[in-house]
Order: sequence, then structure tokens, then C-alpha cells
Amino acid sequence: MGGPLSLEDFRRYGRQMIVDGFGRPAQEKLKQSSVLVVGAGGLGCPALQYLCSAGVGRIGIADADVVELSNLQRQVLHSESTIGVSKALSASQSLKRLDSRIEIDVIESAIDTSNAEEILSAYDVILDCTDNAPTRYLLSDTSVRLKKPLVSGAAQRLEGQLCVYNMQLKDSNDRGPCYRCIFPNPPAPEMAGSCEETGILGAVTGVIGSLQAVECIKIIAGLHDGKPNLLLYSALTVPPFRSIKLRARSRTCAACGDVGEKIGDVSQLDYVAFCGGARPDWEQRGLESGEAGKRIRATELRDVLQHDASAARIVDVRSSTEFGICHLPSSINIPLSEFLPNPTACISNASDDIDPRRRTVFVCRLGNDSQLAANALRSALSDDESKSKGLAHEIVDLVGGLWCWSKEVDNDFPVY
Repeated sequence: MGGPLSLEDFRRYGRQMIVDGFGRPAQEKLKQSSVLVVGAGGLGCPALQYLCSAGVGRIGIADADVVELSNLQRQVLHSESTIGVSKALSASQSLKRLDSRIEIDVIESAIDTSNAEEILSAYDVILDCTDNAPTRYLLSDTSVRLKKPLVSGAAQRLEGQLCVYNMQLKDSNDRGPCYRCIFPNPPAPEMAGSCEETGILGAVTGVIGSLQAVECIKIIAGLHDGKPNLLLYSALTVPPFRSIKLRARSRTCAACGDVGEKIGDVSQLDYVAFCGGARPDWEQRGLESGEAGKRIRATELRDVLQHDASAARIVDVRSSTEFGICHLPSSINIPLSEFLPNPTACISNASDDIDPRRRTVFVCRLGNDSQLAANALRSALSDDESKSKGLAHEIVDLVGGLWCWSKEVDNDFPVY
């Protein structure tokens, strides 16, 4: 890292050095700089790619996960050949193919309260490319303590957002707001869905990750206007970008404020507890057996259907989009959002056959939403109402959802 530009540097970076306002000084600053990218996933991969190709002298890659097949749809530094390899190592190998001279620190452990300050202190700029609230607060609080800018990105479905926190303001000795200033209270763990739960268009992470790289380069090169803004992106709106001017740093912020109670040493804090506990393991929750007689296993449902295909009314409560991807034969689709407000009407309207001897079986992807639907219908019905409306006398849902059906009954049934 550092040192004068070489002849190869002039050839490699010439196209950006001739940009008005950039020039040789900015390129030299990039070569002498260091950036830590936390998360080598959908956001981190494009950010790393462009930081490396722009000429950042030293890059740290921190990620404790390994590459999985489902990552390849958006995490563009990884490949089929690196499935099972740590993401930090896989990303570093890709960057080395792009620029063999770059200095890369591979950090295959998670950033937590025990190591955050030590790791972050070694870099000029921090990029938050993670997808969980506890780490976001930890990175922000640590960046405040170390007086380092934090370039934070987020993306879900078809939308994303970008902000630079704790940034040195121009013409002022003060800094902009931190993450805790804007979001003093974290969302409930159940509300903070991951890409696996909510879905993500891969190119959206490419947009946000690339913009994170741009913001980082502007900060290092001294080109940033020093004005804190929150940039919102939506792939379906016109125009797709909207910028919100952020308020000044909160004087009462527990991390960066001047008055009030302070968080103190981050190594003594429990960020998971602050964010309401660990993110739910939805797959494991869907496998829990629950109260006897209220759930049915995949093999049991198979046996029921093989004996008499008309013995069960199968209600799939996933979205219509997910239902269109794959579904069990003869199942009917009533999305959970439509079902919960009026369960009895939905069942009556959706099923022509009202034989009360038929068992009603709710299914979903993992076996969680189906439990909500089954409980809602039970609560809505009394025995007399059930008989009078011709609804099933037995209401159950599928343990483990369609994932278990694929594992235990039909290995050719697609999972996603």
C-alpha cells in the first residue's frame, strides 16, 4: 500500500485520473488508503470489485459465512467452484485475479463486541454491507468511537437505501449523524427479514453496492460534499432515486451525542439483546411439532392422499407469486394477508367441495405461516359454525412446510 504511482498505475487508472476534479492527487490518495468491507455478500461483492479496480491500496474483507448455491444469484465475486469456501477467501481470490498487487486482509471471523474496535481501527473507511441489525448498530457505534466514516447500504426485494454515517462535515469540525441517530430503536427481529425470507433482485444489490463504492471513493479522494443524505432506490419507480436530507447529529444520541446517557465501551454491550434477541430460525420453528393433533407430517399427508386424494383440502397460504413457482397438486392458493382478516369466508369462497369429512391442511414454505392460518381458522369457528358452514372438522398444517415435503416425500419438488 502507498508509494508513488507506477507506470502500470498510469495505464491502469488513466481513464479515471483524467476526470475533471479527480486527477493524480485523488489516485494517490486511493493508493494510500485502506477500506474495510464488512460482509462479502450481495452488497459487499460489487463494492469490493469497484474499490479494488479503482485502486484502493488495502482492503479488508470480513465475513464468517461460506458460499452457498443460493448466493450466486447476486454475490458476483463468488462462483460454483467456491461453494463451501469462506466468502472472505472467495472474494479475495476474485480480487487478486483483478489486481494481483492489491493488499487484502481476509477476516473469516464475525465482527463482534470482542474484536470490533481492534479490527475497525486499522482502516480509514468502513463499509457496512451486512444484513442484520445487531451488527449495524455495532459498526456504527464503533465507527463513532474511532471517528471513522461508515458507508452503509441495505437492499431487499426491489428496493435499497444508502447513507454515509458519522461523516466529517465540510467547513465544520462536527460530524454528521450516526446510524443510532436516525434509528434509535431497532425493529423487532421478526420484522427484520433477510433476503431468504423477503426475496431480492440481484441487480438491486449491485446498484447499492456500487454506490457504496462511489461514496467511499469520494470520501477518500476529498470529493464528497460532506452533506448527510439518505438515498432511497426503487427499481420500479420513476425516477428510481430519491434523496432525503438528514437532520444534524442528535445531541442526545447515546453514541455520538453531547448530552444524556452514553453507551460507553461497545465491548460491554449486548447488541443482540438490544435488538430484541436473535433473529428467529424460521426453518427450525417450522419443524416444531406443536400441540398434538394440530400439525401433520409430510409422510402422513402423503399417506392420506395416496389412500384417498379427496380426503384433504390443501390450502397454500404463500403469496400468489410463490404459488406460481411451485405447489402441490390440487392445492388452492389463499395468501395469508388475504386469509387472516376473514378465514371462514376465504375457505368457503375458495372451495367448491364443502364435504365436512375432509381435513383442511394449510401449507406454506417452511411451516410458519401455515400455523398462523390454521390457528386463525380454529379461532374463527365454533363446532356448530363448522358444521353449518360445511367446513372441515379437522384443521391442521404441514410441519416444515413444502421444504419438508421435498425432503421427505418428493425429492423432485423444487425448493427455493
